[in-house]
Amino acid sequence: MKTPGRWMALALGAVAVFLAGRLLPLGSWLTVFQAWVKGLGPAGMLVYGVLYVAVTLALGPAFLLTLGAGFLYGLWPGLALVWISATTGAALAFLIARSFGRPHVEKLARRSQTFGAIDRAVGAKGWRIVLLLRLNPLVPFVVSNYLYGLTAVTFWPYVLATATGMLPLTVLYSYLGAAGGAALADRRRSLWEWAALALGLIVTIVATVSISRIARRELEKARLAGPRP
Repeated sequence: MKTPGRWMALALGAVAVFLAGRLLPLGSWLTVFQAWVKGLGPAGMLVYGVLYVAVTLALGPAFLLTLGAGFLYGLWPGLALVWISATTGAALAFLIARSFGRPHVEKLARRSQTFGAIDRAVGAKGWRIVLLLRLNPLVPFVVSNYLYGLTAVTFWPYVLATATGMLPLTVLYSYLGAAGGAALADRRRSLWEWAALALGLIVTIVATVSISRIARRELEKARLAGPRP
């Protein structure tokens, strides 16, 4: 899909989320769940992590839980919780796809020389491609977890590339959630505190966008180069 098509898909997804938020009592559900989890104390983080993994495997909107983790626990605890949970969910989805789908891909690779060459190329440089794709916010996280399991990329390089590549976007969502939580928790902040909060948000967004652009350029170079025989 070309870039305009990706932006259109992203816009449609945003509209769908907006409509769901208007038509369904998602806010009430989230408020009740957050209050319940926070009331559990430290055990609530474990419950939140298990839910995050389950939503990831079910192809649900995991980014909403990333925002919620920052809102509930603050930037750094929320970031750590999401990072571990998302990596775990991505690893499990990969293993599920690898166990059930990979044998069929290998049969196809044996029958087709072209497909076999592409599959070997992904196996050789797969972790680099995974890293670049994880840095691209237009690539859906929960769906791609299963798709990577069908390629020849090996498990641990995939996990390390995933854990590293998803950090910028995870930091952004966690920061947004933490900023929202801070705003609601204390409405008497000084002007300087609000300025620092806004500056941190701007820096995080700029850094995420810059990294995403670099990743897209590198992916385009890899696509143009193509697999080598």
